[in-house]
Amino acid sequence: MAAAAPGPASKHTFSSLLKQKSAKTSPPRSRGTMAISMRDVDPAFQGAGQKDGLEIWRIEKLQAVPVPRESHGKFFAGDSYIILKTTARKNGSFQHDIHYWLGKDTSQDESGTAAIKTVELDVALGGRGVQYREVQGNETEKFLSYFKPCIIPEEGGIASGFRHTEINEREHVTRLFVCRGKHTVHVKEVPFARSSLNHDDIFILDTKSKIFQFNGSNSSIQERAKALEVVQYLKDTNHEGKCDVAAVEDGKLMADADAGEFWGLFGGFAPLPRKTFSEPNGKDTAFPPKLLWVNKGQTVSVDCEVLTKALLDSTKCYLLDCGSEIYVWMGRETALEDRKQAGLAAEELLREGDRPKSHIIRLMEGFETVIFRSKFNKWPKKAEAVVSDESRGKVAALLKRQGFNVKAVAKSAPVKEEPLPQIDCTGNLQVWRVNDSEKTFLSFSEQCKFYSGDCYIFQYSYPGDDGEECLVGTWFGKKSIEEERAAATSLANKMVESLKFQAVLVRLYEGKEPIEFFPIFQNLVIFKGGASTGYKKFVSENGIQDDSYSENGVALFRVQGSGPDNMQAIQVDAVAPSLNSSYCYILHDGDTVFTWIGNLSSSMDQELAERQLDVIKPNLQSRMLKEGSEYDQFWKILGIKSEYSSQKIARDPESDAHLFCCTFLKGVLKVREIFNFTQDDMMTEDIFILDCHSCVFIWVGQNVDTKIRAQALSIGEKFLELDIPMENLSRETPLYVINEGSEPQFFTRFFTWDSAKTAMHGNSFERRLSILKDGIKPRRDKPKRRTTTSSHTGRSSVPDKSQRRSTSFSPDRVRVRGRSPAFNALAATFENSNARNLSTPPPVARKSFSKSSSPDPVKPPQRAASIAAMSASFERPRQTLIPKSIKERVLR
Repeated sequence: MAAAAPGPASKHTFSSLLKQKSAKTSPPRSRGTMAISMRDVDPAFQGAGQKDGLEIWRIEKLQAVPVPRESHGKFFAGDSYIILKTTARKNGSFQHDIHYWLGKDTSQDESGTAAIKTVELDVALGGRGVQYREVQGNETEKFLSYFKPCIIPEEGGIASGFRHTEINEREHVTRLFVCRGKHTVHVKEVPFARSSLNHDDIFILDTKSKIFQFNGSNSSIQERAKALEVVQYLKDTNHEGKCDVAAVEDGKLMADADAGEFWGLFGGFAPLPRKTFSEPNGKDTAFPPKLLWVNKGQTVSVDCEVLTKALLDSTKCYLLDCGSEIYVWMGRETALEDRKQAGLAAEELLREGDRPKSHIIRLMEGFETVIFRSKFNKWPKKAEAVVSDESRGKVAALLKRQGFNVKAVAKSAPVKEEPLPQIDCTGNLQVWRVNDSEKTFLSFSEQCKFYSGDCYIFQYSYPGDDGEECLVGTWFGKKSIEEERAAATSLANKMVESLKFQAVLVRLYEGKEPIEFFPIFQNLVIFKGGASTGYKKFVSENGIQDDSYSENGVALFRVQGSGPDNMQAIQVDAVAPSLNSSYCYILHDGDTVFTWIGNLSSSMDQELAERQLDVIKPNLQSRMLKEGSEYDQFWKILGIKSEYSSQKIARDPESDAHLFCCTFLKGVLKVREIFNFTQDDMMTEDIFILDCHSCVFIWVGQNVDTKIRAQALSIGEKFLELDIPMENLSRETPLYVINEGSEPQFFTRFFTWDSAKTAMHGNSFERRLSILKDGIKPRRDKPKRRTTTSSHTGRSSVPDKSQRRSTSFSPDRVRVRGRSPAFNALAATFENSNARNLSTPPPVARKSFSKSSSPDPVKPPQRAASIAAMSASFERPRQTLIPKSIKERVLR
């Protein structure tokens, strides 16, 4: 039975109900004023939407009645429901998605009440929610994602008087279900007959002792794998997890025992017809969007050649008819009555057009979805609103006076802390500079000195959860040339290929580095200009002045970082506007060196500036200048004294992650968002994009075609170019290409991850069938993944790891440094006889991987002597060296 707008000819009943509600609750209003009172809201919604999770109400006698949590996911065909999904976002706010679900046998009064109550619930939430109309059998993927793996509505309902029978209260009845969907599964019960079967779909036959899955020959592997999740659900729900499971392939005859048993239940095997009846899906992809204004319940067409946001008036409600869905856009200054009338007009439009399966999506001005905004030409991009503490307090006080529980609203915005890098920093680092189409290996002393005009390739191997992991990356300076960028990309791809795709590939641009990048280098200096042959040739041929860094010239460096193991000095223009009160700077003019301390900088910033002098000017004294107490000579070097910023340079924030399944054909990228995603949503046959705004991950399944695999980085670049999430993505956003089985921790943290699943062989269906029958075997036998030193260099870039990890220590420096966190960690490792360096393999691993570049650990006595000698140098009293000119001024 096709899902339809429920009930007979009851339009009059729904309209009467709406008018009665409006007459009782809506006060008069003047134009341009939002006339909505909390008195219009059903008390059942008091306190709703104040915590992450699901809340469900069923319409009983035209009232919204809460559904107990243990009954969430149970729906009855004779009822109507309201479902609220509240999602806590990273910025401290809540996202509200409201759905009203209409069973195929629900009455018109109940469905109308559900529609009205949904608007009231949105009012209770401040008008911030997006409302969806869901019809049984044609639910949205977002709705189905709340109840994974599926929903299977039961017969019955409150109004009909049918008894809601629990599964375990009745004897098992053999039932046949059809499953459709690659990412979310629509499940529908069909008659238990051969005529229900076809070649295009997947069917599940649930008998008393065994569950069969029949895979139509035209169904995809991904669809078959998803259907197995429904099999697991039926096994757990109907059989308490105790029954046999069998997969039957379309076309296999009686030779297969399970196939023979399956066809025997249908009276014996007989071929299925090639062409089968296909149910209409209610979607018209060629339907041009049409904008309608709702005026007193009637629709008026808005004439326009191109849809623009300027057509939408904040005092009005509109319908945007897109065929497969109708959007109801409600201006922020509209009354509750207008919003309800707009919803009624959308329902009427579906009835008149005989489009029962089309979705209705209602949204408030300012809270439009990405898909809605994409229907308009150049929808204005806006910055995400930040809720202040004062605003939170005012909203909380207002709601409290109206009787609402405001504990969640009244909480102050969460304190933003600097995220910690999700990568081990005790690994081996190798760096190459790109010269034309070749790469040149950099020595240990040069690998942490970059130029803005150059491109670099780095390979970093480090201890991971399941063995040693590897990161291969390209870094493009702001002034680097396109030819060397292309060469760097090609060379890095070859390196990943030589590592059998077990390395993660990352593409980075200067100024857009992720938090995992800097701790790898620990102490990084970025100079102006370039040292590559390509850059120098470009400058010479184009008559451009070469501003490459010179030790004897004028240079200004901004110092930043979080500690001695994560600090950077970045050369900026040597002018006053380059200064910033939140940072410390190093300025030198030949042998004259100044350290400028911003008034808003921390003691750690000052310590980092002092340490960076060891790299930039290791044998010269620096004069320390507090902001506001500069010498004339300082300003003379920088030129004219002028205003400068005091705000810390903001890093692109990490937003809530979104997962997309991708298809890339002839340069055209198509994506489909996976809502409420889990690891199981990523199929080994597909490519997925995980977008968290600050960086984008491209995950490539093991069974992806080789030609498509080679285009993974291009897919990510296309994603950034199109800005599919419409969140102002930069074209220079970091891109990671991650192959299945080599997922790093900074990727898996977005999931509840089980590495044993990615270690399995076979396609998605074969893997899940194995899990269903045998369970998941722990990943115990897999050898730890070791990445040997690249053959491109023939040697390790780090001859002595203990030396490399103490980059802030320099024996040639006059000033004596305090212990760095890295040194303290190293000392603790040496002093603990049972501990070992994380990057040093255990004896078994060393034996298995004898060619590993990791050196054998020093013997305990030698360790003790080494640490004692180094500790003694750190324990000496720290001397403060004051320039003579400053001493004389102090003595006066």
